Amino acid sequence: MAQKAPTRQQMLQWVNMVSFAVTEANLYLDTHPDDAAALAYFQEYSRLRNQALEDYASMFGPLTVDTAKGSRKKWEWVNNPWPWEGGAC
Repeated sequence: MAQKAPTRQQMLQWVNMVSFAVTEANLYLDTHPDDAAALAYFQEYSRLRNQALEDYASMFGPLTVDTAKGSRKKWEWVNNPWPWEGGAC
């Protein structure tokens, strides 16, 4: 049985969840820089966040400038619907 693709809302929720984990781990590491387990956690969730942003961008358009891909002839970010037009976010 083929697995159903996640919805925009589900993907955005995943991006938010892993982003929260990265931010919290980053704050913890500011005061506990030698915690190897926390550093490994941060690195893993950073990887998951980057993948989530790439996956979301490939299906619905970029959420951040890091995942915006333009052609050589023009910048395409502005071609997607804006949030008030029913676009991302």
